[in-house]
Amino acid sequence: MSSMKRLPIFLALIFTLLAGQAAYAQTPNGLLGGSLLSPPLPPPLPPPKIGVPVVPQLDAPPQYDYRPAPRPSFSDRVARCLDEGAAAGLGPGDRAAYSRSCANQQ
Repeated sequence: MSSMKRLPIFLALIFTLLAGQAAYAQTPNGLLGGSLLSPPLPPPLPPPKIGVPVVPQLDAPPQYDYRPAPRPSFSDRVARCLDEGAAAGLGPGDRAAYSRSCANQQ
């Protein structure tokens, strides 16, 4: 074979080897066979915390809440007083006077 025919074959062989190395370098982490479309799996969830439930004791004294109930707002008191005045049959003018005195007393 002449040297003119060997040169293109030699260059084709060198190009093929270099292209194969470049393709290998472009794979993720240099690993072959992995899918590029599947995302990595998330880490597993921690196990649930299991605690002992609080069991009421039969001989324990009952616990009461002695705090007074919170006072309703002024607008709630006025609305309730207007309803009471209407239920009692008061007219509009009498209901206004009744609701003012009723809401301020409570």
